[in-house]
Amino acid sequence: MDSFENFENKFYLKLDAKLINEGFARSMVATFCVQLNPSISEINDIKTAVSEAVTNSIVHGYSKEKRGDIEIYVGIKNNVVYIKVVDLGTGIEDIDKARQPFFTTKSQEERSGMGFTLMESFMDTLNVYNNADGGVTVEMTKEIKSNL
Repeated sequence: MDSFENFENKFYLKLDAKLINEGFARSMVATFCVQLNPSISEINDIKTAVSEAVTNSIVHGYSKEKRGDIEIYVGIKNNVVYIKVVDLGTGIEDIDKARQPFFTTKSQEERSGMGFTLMESFMDTLNVYNNADGGVTVEMTKEIKSNL
């Protein structure tokens, strides 16, 4: 993926890792993507993927004792939307296992374990990795085809 500086248009958002901020993050990314004239289906795919990535960061990245921030980078280049969601929380012990449908570490909270599965099905690419300093980065892309 391109360096964040190489996009035609971009924005960066940093917010508290609180569930109340998930809707704001989803709406900001969707509003930014409107410049590409996406279909309703495409914008809904992006909103769902961002919602899942941000919610995962909040619920799994941080504990009630350790709060933090979530950083969201969004860039556009050649009708492709690039989204990166970063937290500095606990990280993921086994990323391959976490990406399996129905896997969750929070079953007592009635989590479905479908976050990564949904992101993968709605976006063209999905990369998930642990950060060197802790936490997780989720990178996703989606080509907007409806405006071509």
